[in-house]
Amino acid sequence: MKFLFLGDVVGRSGRDAVTERLPGIIAEYGFDFVVVNGENASHGKGLTEPHFNAIRNAGADIVTLGDHAFDQRETVSFIERETTLVRPINMAPGTPGRGAMFVEGRNGHRVLVINALGRVFLPPIDDPFRAVEAAIAACPLGEQADAIIVDFHTEATSEIQAMGFFLDGKVSLVVGTHTHIPTSDQRVLKGGTALMADAGMCGDFDSIIGVDAEEPLHRFLTGMQNGRFTPAEGEATLCGVAVETDPRTGLAVKVLPVRIGGTLAQALPVF
Repeated sequence: MKFLFLGDVVGRSGRDAVTERLPGIIAEYGFDFVVVNGENASHGKGLTEPHFNAIRNAGADIVTLGDHAFDQRETVSFIERETTLVRPINMAPGTPGRGAMFVEGRNGHRVLVINALGRVFLPPIDDPFRAVEAAIAACPLGEQADAIIVDFHTEATSEIQAMGFFLDGKVSLVVGTHTHIPTSDQRVLKGGTALMADAGMCGDFDSIIGVDAEEPLHRFLTGMQNGRFTPAEGEATLCGVAVETDPRTGLAVKVLPVRIGGTLAQALPVF
């Protein structure tokens, strides 16, 4: 099985890149399943229903979220009925939506996708490790699931790496989102789980993590707020990770970084 994970979609630039490029990428490389983190897709914070539908129509089988899951008020009204939209699993009991989803991909593969929110440098939240562990126990890899993908949305790369080692041999991929900076540490761990500390973003890299540089730079220099953060709208780079799994076990046999178009463009190696 071959699947693609794309990091945080940021604003109009990121959305346009996904909707324009993703269908061709799926066709060219033959991906069986696609996950896209969409938590910054709408004006840089949250996800509206039209923007969710645009990402889905481009080819995403599942759209994940993060700490900005409900920054757009309308998300509360549509997340319950959307079975392909996943918010962090360790949010408080009673939070609308689902933290894990088991779905069938375009080629019949059964995939469990889990979204979790970290606790390092972020507001207090329930234990992500135990929440993810429980979801996997209910749908084990190689039994019910042909692949398990964990989107761990957190600030600290150490916390993401810890999740990878915690789940090694139990899931196909643990990938970090949230920092918008693609790391170069992709590898397959000893137990067969692919790990990448941060997938990066789908957005304009001629910016500060997807935002026009002027306002964040002003805040760093003065400690004062001068206006709102505005998503940069130059050409976006699609950043993420591609994984190939063993059809017998669902564990990873190959993991490759993805950086297509824009400032960080590079060729995606052929599987």
